[in-house]
Amino acid sequence: MEGGPETDLRRFLDGEGSDVGSKFAGMAQLQLPVFLEGVTHLSGDLGVSCRDGRVSYFYGTLPVFTHAAKDLKSFRMFTSQLYLEGKVKQSTLVKVFGVSAISIKRAVKLYEQAGAGGFWRPRPTRGPSVLTPEVLRQAQEQLDGGRSLQEVAAALGVKYDTLSKAARDGRLRETLKKSPPRPSLVRSGLT
Repeated sequence: MEGGPETDLRRFLDGEGSDVGSKFAGMAQLQLPVFLEGVTHLSGDLGVSCRDGRVSYFYGTLPVFTHAAKDLKSFRMFTSQLYLEGKVKQSTLVKVFGVSAISIKRAVKLYEQAGAGGFWRPRPTRGPSVLTPEVLRQAQEQLDGGRSLQEVAAALGVKYDTLSKAARDGRLRETLKKSPPRPSLVRSGLT
């Protein structure tokens, strides 16, 4: 049995024949970067395809991630992961998906800071309104009593700009202070 095909394989597996092409000229390459038809290349071994409203990412022919075409959170999370792992360049993501470079940078920053879960956290919102109905009532009472916006803001612990905006919007009415009468020129005898 010596010299048969088994012997050639054993020598190859033992490390004697390191050049597969020279020993086995008819043998096909073991792994090719083969992509399905219609897949857009992101790198030498990664591709993306969009069919029937689903975006699928492929490593060769193996699908590795899928999301709905309108699911921006999943898109940002997965492309950030690909970028951070060094699998895809930012410029490729911009070119293939038609997104801005800054949107990629923001998504990558979010992924670095909060991980994948950061994409699904609720966005921070403003706190409750400072001018509650009760505060507006108190402010209006003080304005009706002849106090200025600045005085009312200080008394209620509210920013002057907040009260000023409420007055411009019509939520508060400023009462005009009666100014002391100006002496007329006629009565003063200067005419």
